[in-house]
Amino acid sequence: MPKKIKNALPASSPWDSEVRLLAWLATCVSVISFLYYFQHGDVLLYGDAVAHLNIARRVFDSKTPGLLQLGTVWLPLPHLLMIPFLLSKELWQRGVGGSIPSMVAYVFGVIGIFRLVRCALSRAVEPDSPARVAAWTAAVVFAANPNLIYMQTTAMGEALYLALFLWVVVYLIEFLRGDAKALTKCGLCLAGACLARYDAWFLAAAIVPVVVLLGIMSGTRFSTVRVRRALVVKFILIAAAAPSLWLGYNAIVYRNALEFANGPYSAKAIERKTQNGTNPGHPGSGNLLLAGRYFLKSAEVNVAEREPLQRLWIFLALAGAISSAVRFRKSNVPAPTHPAPLLAILFLLIPIPFYALSVACGGVPIFIPPWWPFTHYNVRYGLQLLPAFAVGLAILVYVIMQSVRWKPLARLAYVLSVFALVVVSYVQVWRSGPVSLVEAQVNMRNRHQFETQLAVWLQKLPADSTLLMYLGDHVGAVQQAGIPLKHVINEGNHRTWRQPADPNGLWEHALADPAKYADYVIAFEGDPVWQAVQARNLHALVEIHTTGQAPAILYRAR
Repeated sequence: MPKKIKNALPASSPWDSEVRLLAWLATCVSVISFLYYFQHGDVLLYGDAVAHLNIARRVFDSKTPGLLQLGTVWLPLPHLLMIPFLLSKELWQRGVGGSIPSMVAYVFGVIGIFRLVRCALSRAVEPDSPARVAAWTAAVVFAANPNLIYMQTTAMGEALYLALFLWVVVYLIEFLRGDAKALTKCGLCLAGACLARYDAWFLAAAIVPVVVLLGIMSGTRFSTVRVRRALVVKFILIAAAAPSLWLGYNAIVYRNALEFANGPYSAKAIERKTQNGTNPGHPGSGNLLLAGRYFLKSAEVNVAEREPLQRLWIFLALAGAISSAVRFRKSNVPAPTHPAPLLAILFLLIPIPFYALSVACGGVPIFIPPWWPFTHYNVRYGLQLLPAFAVGLAILVYVIMQSVRWKPLARLAYVLSVFALVVVSYVQVWRSGPVSLVEAQVNMRNRHQFETQLAVWLQKLPADSTLLMYLGDHVGAVQQAGIPLKHVINEGNHRTWRQPADPNGLWEHALADPAKYADYVIAFEGDPVWQAVQARNLHALVEIHTTGQAPAILYRAR
């Protein structure tokens, strides 16, 4: 008799051979793509990626270090995950420290969407062949998306949030299939997502009432899901903890619980600054339907280049969802034990109402190349609908394979046609360039060149020099120069709860008397440092001009 393998995982285990194989494949894609984009200098193209890196770095590298350096507007989890990797100056300067959490999240996201589909479609503990094929379909569609592959090499938060988003739904489905412990895991992932992106706050507002309703109906003839009410209470407390923590942090530090939403650095405030008689606002502002259309279009351009293919993606994803719902009504067709797990997949559509509201009412613009104003801005937000596309196509494959009306060859042809759509779409996206990468190239090219020029001059300064500089717009220059942030007096060096200014803050003192606190001053036309040095006779060393950027002057202060 063959020896029994110790610790062998059954086929239905969360970490069986299929999942392990998928994890290795996703890791290879992640690492190879990172090396490619790193070699081409594309990892730090996004200004937001540079900002994320330096927010995390200044928690321990600053003249006033501490958690208050996390600031507001952006949620803290992505920055906290970067900190261990940014302890290395090399990983900080090159941007690698911000890429590592995104790459790990990408791998877990691929595993998550595989688990989600396999669990939702399996009719028993052991998944059948159609469920496995559908799960691999979803994983391939998700993992091979060119825009996601690029974004996971950067310090941006898309890959991290998508992974948490998917695992929230995974554990919700496992809970609906009878695993009571999965509800707590779902709550923990939801709390993590709420500390990563505000999208998750909307997700939580949708999931919590459903779980509460299941708890109320548990044990009655109206519900097949059995759950102890204590678990429901625990789930609610965990899910509510993250938003409550952030609201409390803002209330204590900024004296405004909604500082991130209506403060001077919020999207709404930035929109108000840019509005005038010739610029009334971005497309979709105040128009919920138009805002939703812009978001859906951004999702389309993230999966396909040409409009016919984009429409086909929408059609097939909807066809998969509708056909699965119809087939659940027929008792003679094999289907999962209960429709609740598949209904939970509907939470993958949460990004549609969230971004429609954000664009229409929240001051969040989305510009897409095919529509006015025919440019790129926040096009990457469309990636939030990638899981819905992937799962929709996977369900369609599952329904086709389960069909009893079609011959095996016909079913195979339909499945292959779905894969052909994905291959053709992604090949065209690769050829023209992922739109998320193009967005960064179009919007940040001049800024990156400007910061590179400035970094060359900063590297020539004495190593122990103290600089006075407003970091909000061009912190990338300091990062490229490898100057520790603790050598830079900046707008974060004051007590934020002192509004609108801290009379005893280092930043305010340095602006009042630059020569007393700094060796050199970097002033960008129009910024607070520029305004502070206009009446002083500081010696200008160099003036830097780049198209599309405010001029910068490097002064010797003393």
